[in-house]
Amino acid sequence: MLDNFDGLLNWENLQAWIETQDLPGSGPVTAVEKLIGGSQNNLFLMTRGSEKFVMRRPPTHPRPNSNDTMLREARVLKALAGSAVPHPTFYGVCSDTSVIGVCFYLMQPLEGFSPSKELPGRYATEASWRRAMGEEFMRGASALAGVDHKAVGLADYGKPDNWHARQVDRWRSQLDGYRELPNYTGSALPHVDELGTWLTDNVPTNGRIGIIHGDFQFPNVMFSMNAPKITGMIDWELSTLGDPILDLAWVLTSWYDEGDAKEPNVQPWDGFMTRDELIKLYGELTGRDMSDIAWYFALGCYKLGCILEGSYARALAGQAPMEIGQRLHDYATYLFNKGKQIKDRG
Repeated sequence: MLDNFDGLLNWENLQAWIETQDLPGSGPVTAVEKLIGGSQNNLFLMTRGSEKFVMRRPPTHPRPNSNDTMLREARVLKALAGSAVPHPTFYGVCSDTSVIGVCFYLMQPLEGFSPSKELPGRYATEASWRRAMGEEFMRGASALAGVDHKAVGLADYGKPDNWHARQVDRWRSQLDGYRELPNYTGSALPHVDELGTWLTDNVPTNGRIGIIHGDFQFPNVMFSMNAPKITGMIDWELSTLGDPILDLAWVLTSWYDEGDAKEPNVQPWDGFMTRDELIKLYGELTGRDMSDIAWYFALGCYKLGCILEGSYARALAGQAPMEIGQRLHDYATYLFNKGKQIKDRG
């Protein structure tokens, strides 16, 4: 009998639904394995005949927008079919919550690993493989930036109007909203007002609109163990419409350069490209004018810092582990200090 993982999988309903779909393999699912990864949503590797596919579904206690998130992720993966963007092939989606209680979708399994802490295999032993990781990030970001969102049916996937000018108010309002949580009296993060004012006063005039992944960093890509290549960008939960260069900025926030007041996200770090090399390569691959990259990099720091502070506020309210909340608060502090450093350099 297949494990239902404490009710996450209703096999009677799920097997019946699978039989009605055009999915890899034939017959019922005969094996299932819960995959590690993703702090919120659940991933299951399923075997059907000689084929395999991955199911992605919300957590045991779904958030109010969990079903909509599943449908949005499925929609963007389906739209990327045939593009140069590395992504798991979309197989199917279920919007009928009577099947397992929530919406879910199915996709291709990806070979490889998501980088975290100690790098494995030749990534650990060969500097050329580590340098190639930065190149792959830029190729992935530039490929996504090259997708015509209107042509692939995603014209209404976000709110592109006045996107650049709206960013500071959008994320500052989220930061201020944490005050509604018990024991959180307001942000003590540095340079919030100063950085926000500078971003508002220096909005680029040459922006573009396209699809953005929204959380493009080490945990959300799969790298092959067979070659220094990205096999797929994963966790499209924060994808939307915006200026695609923000995905580059997101990479820059998580990157490490000598002198940064933090440790590299992965080890060993020698051999990795510098931020300046990433920026130069992205400009070459996309044809973008990179003269305003400081604004986007600073915005990435501002946005991510505002988001991460929410975990600290929830920890103070007893809704999240304080160890995690404090760690993310410290990282948000680093981001706002880095944002001011970027601003001061212009």
